Amino acid sequence: MNPTRTLIIGNSGSGKSWLAERLAGHLQVPWVDLDSIYWLSDEHSIARPRSESLAMARIAACQERWVIEGVYGWMVSELIHRATALIWLCVEDEECVINIRQREAKRNDNDELLIALLDWAGSYRTQEGFSGFAAHQRLFEEFSGSKLRLANRKVITDFINALPHTPLI
Repeated sequence: MNPTRTLIIGNSGSGKSWLAERLAGHLQVPWVDLDSIYWLSDEHSIARPRSESLAMARIAACQERWVIEGVYGWMVSELIHRATALIWLCVEDEECVINIRQREAKRNDNDELLIALLDWAGSYRTQEGFSGFAAHQRLFEEFSGSKLRLANRKVITDFINALPHTPLI
């Protein structure tokens, strides 16, 4: 696998950021979270205009080395031609919901943004559009470079733990 420019896709709560942070650290390359590009605020309540988000993502993907992760299939589809590797975290929706609940444990259960995120993660496999399961599956199947499909937290952790102690590049 050539991880020089790795894209990581998957459902909210699947572990994309966790994996991306560790892989980028191991490879000593920049890590780009597409949430930080798409959303204007940390609360994920105000989105940037799509054209602005896409322009920012393209600038990030023009670098020689990176790990970029996100759920946004419409953005990923514009960057994938630059990727040398694609990792799809194809974790069960129920596990993603549990992960989000653990990650967001301090938030109020009545928080509208949390409720929306949990609803999204719980319906990933039936989502229409560019960021659901079917769209990610198409991206994965059509990608001609190195690719991995990781289906649960243990497999994701095993992947990171199996990396050589020296950077791969």
